[in-house]
Amino acid sequence: MNSSSTAFSLHEGSNFLRNIWYYGLPAADLKPGRCQAKVLLGEPILFCRTTSGKPFALRNLCPHRGIPLHYGRFDGEEVECPYHGWRFNAHGHCTLIPSLTSDSDVDLKHFGVFSYPVREVQGNLWIFFPAKERDSSEPSIEVPLVPGFSADTQPQAVQKFIFPGHLDQVFINFMDPSHAPFVHGAWWWRKRGKLFEKAKTFDPSPYGFTMRRHPLLRKSWAHHILGGHPEVEIIYRLPGIRIETNYSDRHTFCFLITLTPINDQETELTATYYWTFPWLAPLKPLLAPLAREFLNQDLRIVAKQSEGLKYKPPLTLIKEADYQAKWYYQIKREYEKATQEGREFINPLKTQVLRWR
Repeated sequence: MNSSSTAFSLHEGSNFLRNIWYYGLPAADLKPGRCQAKVLLGEPILFCRTTSGKPFALRNLCPHRGIPLHYGRFDGEEVECPYHGWRFNAHGHCTLIPSLTSDSDVDLKHFGVFSYPVREVQGNLWIFFPAKERDSSEPSIEVPLVPGFSADTQPQAVQKFIFPGHLDQVFINFMDPSHAPFVHGAWWWRKRGKLFEKAKTFDPSPYGFTMRRHPLLRKSWAHHILGGHPEVEIIYRLPGIRIETNYSDRHTFCFLITLTPINDQETELTATYYWTFPWLAPLKPLLAPLAREFLNQDLRIVAKQSEGLKYKPPLTLIKEADYQAKWYYQIKREYEKATQEGREFINPLKTQVLRWR
């Protein structure tokens, strides 16, 4: 093997990181008094919002006979199982078993469903998956935030996609700097196959790394409409978060990509957009299809890649264009090790300049 390349397996095993926040769903999708069932990390989850507006999440299985709770009734405070009427509150505690007689000595404290920590910030609902199934302690890691916007900021637009691939496979695509000229050709973006030499500085940042803020030397049509002298910063963070912030002279446009595994073969991608341009809102009907097509180009190439990955071929990472993928695996391994050892995460990366075409 050439010393400038490294053989690797795309994802070793099917385990996903635990003890970390994953994107759940857009906060606007969960109305007061309503529930929404999802499968995340291979686990059945039931997101609910009380009539007073507080979100919570439960394991979507009744501990009595295993029926999914979303088939039951939610009264805005408690979830009722459709099979035998067992009721559970926002903490997962069982509050009623209708079949018990008045003189029963059964203690309801022995029954319940697991309750996942949930946080609502910047119009997003985040869910915490603990390392141990019954660990209900308060998470020590903070919820990811989009920089430059307050915690109560609401997004201007949200788009959702299901990518046919493992989280690792999909996330590496979004930190891969050399595929754009071959995958993202469009009249409103750039000419397919046109290459330029680039050099960017990367710094370690919380649970990941950051492409340092820098001026855009070559602007796409999308950047031209922002005006001024645009600069960009891109943050990559575990478990599958990419935050691209574009700065103009007076305003900011932020593009948040969050990846949450449904299972080993499917990953849910949510693209969330924030901006301070007051005149951009009327252009949403025009810009939304363009943004969706850009991400669909990624989806189509990942789907094609998945065809080949079914055969489990040996893969290769080369210098320097693939260093970000290498860093991702280094950071992921360190986070897994820190979780297993019950210690703080130590970012293994150092500041470095990468060059590629």
